[in-house]
Amino acid sequence: MKPVIKTNNPNFSSGPCSKIPEFRLELLKDAPIGRSHRSKIGKEKLKKSIDMTKEILKIPKDYLVAIVPASDTGAIEMAMWNVLGQRGVDVLYFESFGNAWANDIKNQLKLDNVNYIFSEYGELPNFNMADFNNDVVFTWNGTTSGVKIPNGEWISDNRKGLTISDATSAVFAMDIPWKKLDVTTFSWQKCLGGEAAHGMLVLSPRAVERIENYTPNWPIPKIFQLKKKGKINLSIFEGSTINTPSMICNEDYLVTLKWAESIGGLDGLIKRSKDNLNILEKYVEENDWIDFLCKNKEYRSNTSVCFKLNLEDEKIENLIKLLEKENVAYDCKSYRDAPKGLRFWCGPTIEKEDLEKLLPWLTWAYNEVQNER
Repeated sequence: MKPVIKTNNPNFSSGPCSKIPEFRLELLKDAPIGRSHRSKIGKEKLKKSIDMTKEILKIPKDYLVAIVPASDTGAIEMAMWNVLGQRGVDVLYFESFGNAWANDIKNQLKLDNVNYIFSEYGELPNFNMADFNNDVVFTWNGTTSGVKIPNGEWISDNRKGLTISDATSAVFAMDIPWKKLDVTTFSWQKCLGGEAAHGMLVLSPRAVERIENYTPNWPIPKIFQLKKKGKINLSIFEGSTINTPSMICNEDYLVTLKWAESIGGLDGLIKRSKDNLNILEKYVEENDWIDFLCKNKEYRSNTSVCFKLNLEDEKIENLIKLLEKENVAYDCKSYRDAPKGLRFWCGPTIEKEDLEKLLPWLTWAYNEVQNER
């Protein structure tokens, strides 16, 4: 029968993701709108975002953190344009965004000494093939494939090259082994549901050394420039952003970081996300018409959870339309380059009660479209 109880929050998009519970615009009333981001209050607010990020994520004190333009895409491109080219590169990818970074290394930076190590959607490549005499580029979590890297044990402590990780749908919901990573990027719009357009760049001392002692053969656009007079521009990592940020978006991020602190910090965020995944894992065990795109539980993402269904593509589209028509689940279609199916965001801003209310609707919608002629 058609369910009666609907989700309180039907937003299951994988980016921009759902806002924190009980979000309201009034929470942003302290944003210094109309003020310069280079004013005293502007820089203080931006620096506070950086400091709280480092504290909540337990980023080492000697790592640098900056707010940069153009979301995670801008951050990872900035990283690659600044550090790659000194030595060979190994690119490990298993979904569309990792593939995009591989294509940019090949077609934009035009590097020759590159090894491409990849796997199909739902799987991880053989990370043992990575050569740590080279720089190694990879995504930590496959936002479009539902596959995550379970740990950093495969990364050498004696590496000669840098490790460069796009971790945008992992940070704030998974344990990140910072000492194994030299360059890490993410954005506010993922795990904490912040507004889009701002990226975060995290640099280890080894990455800073590379930037200061190596100049790429290609010109660096102003929006990517991290050096000043041959040294890392430390002001960028203290709140003086390269270009104009949104003070409203920054205020939203600060509000969200305070919420994260209130639920137990990183441990609380990870627990919420894993609890959400557990609900879906139990559902899949009880229904033989739906399965995870990622079969290996150890590699299964607890944020961007991807499913395959025993339905024709057209019926999958109709199922998604039904959920949206009933206002119980929005934006749950698999990514355009991924296998046809469903994708539900299960990061820490999602309430498990909404997932529990959603599942009867999912069963109902499946039965409705299955019986279509």
